[in-house]
Amino acid sequence: MRILFVTDARSPISQNWIKHFIKQGYEIYIASTFDVELDFPARLEFTPVAFSAAKKKNSAPSSASSVTLGFRTIFRQWLGPLTIPSSARKLRKFIQEVKPDLIHAMRIPYEGMLTTKALVGARSSRPIPFIVSVWGNDFTLHAPSTPLMKSYTKFVLQNVTALHSDTNRDIKLAREYGFPEEKLSLVTPGNGGVRNDIFYPPAELVKNPIIINPRGVRPYVRSDSFFKAIPLVLTKYPEAKFICTSMQNESQALKWIEELNISHAVELLPAIEYQKMGDLFRSAQIVVSPSIHDGTPNSLIEAMACGCFPVAGDLESIREWITHGQNGLLFDSNDPQSIAEAILLGLEREDLRRDAAGLNANLISAKADYEVNMKRVEEFYKSIV
Repeated sequence: MRILFVTDARSPISQNWIKHFIKQGYEIYIASTFDVELDFPARLEFTPVAFSAAKKKNSAPSSASSVTLGFRTIFRQWLGPLTIPSSARKLRKFIQEVKPDLIHAMRIPYEGMLTTKALVGARSSRPIPFIVSVWGNDFTLHAPSTPLMKSYTKFVLQNVTALHSDTNRDIKLAREYGFPEEKLSLVTPGNGGVRNDIFYPPAELVKNPIIINPRGVRPYVRSDSFFKAIPLVLTKYPEAKFICTSMQNESQALKWIEELNISHAVELLPAIEYQKMGDLFRSAQIVVSPSIHDGTPNSLIEAMACGCFPVAGDLESIREWITHGQNGLLFDSNDPQSIAEAILLGLEREDLRRDAAGLNANLISAKADYEVNMKRVEEFYKSIV
């Protein structure tokens, strides 16, 4: 089978997904919306959209400051859709050249929009099956942001062959945006699932009060609330340590640390190699995810697989994984006090952390095993083709 992925090929999530199909012997092509060099064999065509050509080659997906990312998101939401017709012409030529049996766009903005425009405008006697993946903020953050984003989201869902989502919530929202009831859908974690050779529990529960925030700098994550919660935790647990990945040298984070006088308790790390994240999670008692828009955060379920006690923003999608007071705690991501109270309760209740570790090990095994889920994806692809 020839599969064309339309994606931001810099993304570790996309690469994790694509490498599975290369390993299984499929013929893989990639139309990447950001310029990148790959360390695995696949034909790649750089297909910029929504000003992605302005990004340097091989730059990290979230390497800018929080302020810059917020501005960039708004800018792209308003003006990005205007670039889709010209980008679609480039993608259409690539599709005509490689003649894929299946196309998978790995999110709606802007890869799904670009692919739909390319296919709808193509003159072909053979319709190409087309899947789009929906990420946690496609409907709650991007789709309602501007009239054009809303219109293009509906355009994608009315023309796509099938839908992949990392939450049941987004299947429901997709129907509201025009995805027909009779069309196929699949719910699996966005990166295929949790690799149990990397993410597994420690031999025993962590004794030291170490809290990790793996969400990095994102416009939809309330990092400000998280940092403001830290002094509240330190009043009761002055020995607590907070580790924040993908935040090293982030100017706004450094400013918060200085203003709150918490430099002794916080370590800002660079982006950590995927293969090493398991060890980092196994060194922490608690994982924090203070997002206000989300699907299934891969870093959250990977941390849960490593025995971290999860405390996360109270969102419908997160409640598909965490039952408050049983296998984790939920908080108001806009409220530092709410975040601090959840962290403190997690630190105080060793019995709760221990019970949650067992529950989460079973949950991840049942719902998020990488090999099991990717076999489901393969069968999904074959049923569509």
